[in-house]
Amino acid sequence: MAKPRVEPTHNTRRENFYATQIDSKHITHSLFQTHHILKPLSDIHAKNMYIDPHIHMVSRTTDDYARMAAAGCVAVTEPAFWAGFDRSSAAGFHDYFRQLTESEPRRAAAYGIAHHAWICINPKEAEDHGFAREVMSMIPEFLSRPNVLGVGEIGLNRNSKTELAVFEEHLEIAARHNSLVLIHTPHLEDKLKGTRLILDAIAAHGKINPARILVDHVEEHTVRMVLERGMWAGMTLYPDTKCTAARAVDIMEMHGTERIWINSAGDWGHSDPLAVPKAVVTMRARGHTAADIHKISFENPRAFLSQSGNFSVNAPRPTRS
Repeated sequence: MAKPRVEPTHNTRRENFYATQIDSKHITHSLFQTHHILKPLSDIHAKNMYIDPHIHMVSRTTDDYARMAAAGCVAVTEPAFWAGFDRSSAAGFHDYFRQLTESEPRRAAAYGIAHHAWICINPKEAEDHGFAREVMSMIPEFLSRPNVLGVGEIGLNRNSKTELAVFEEHLEIAARHNSLVLIHTPHLEDKLKGTRLILDAIAAHGKINPARILVDHVEEHTVRMVLERGMWAGMTLYPDTKCTAARAVDIMEMHGTERIWINSAGDWGHSDPLAVPKAVVTMRARGHTAADIHKISFENPRAFLSQSGNFSVNAPRPTRS
């Protein structure tokens, strides 16, 4: 005889969500029910614990948080970036920075994920130097927020002189506040030139320890020059314009696992918030050890990010609204 269904009491929150189970061949989704938030799943995903150190969660749904938490995500860091359109006022950036430092950490905490942020004006909106300076004048206010790690993602988009000047001013802000720096490198055909310009500007500035700088979106032709300068390198698992999982694993096999991490850069575009655990599957399939996988997906980002005293893999307890 089938067991009668037991309905939750009025004071018990029950949520349905897809818990991602990772094995050496594929990722499958099975429907779970749990009381309250995600604590009952801790035993399921403990061995798959990971950090996504570059993802734009303001562009993602709460379903994505649930899937990521079930797959083992314990912390994310979210750089300030382009919204898909140019903002019309500095006040728009102020509201966005509040979202990154007030609303989004609460949303992540509800799923047991620690949320951290980076503050800047992104290079795609930096062509108006006066406007960029107005936005940059607000950065120090937000660098003191408890979930903020530093200045980012700064860098170049079209490798213009104005973008470069704004990048250099961001570096000065980071130096004055002893902040970590996360750097965006240009897309596709502009990447090599842009990466060289960025690295030369950092060297000329000379006030920030290279070990406190992460240069993101590296590819086969840029990773070596970043690592040789003593900086950290991020490989972005993003369809079409950045690395696939297979290419990222190729790069690791060629350059090792020191000062390298992987991230999804999931946003409002064609992207995958589960790109990091899926890359783990690729690493397993190619015979990489559990120690190397843990180093790339958890220990390396934790080591870099922990240079900021604000970083933690422990989400604050969610508060009831």
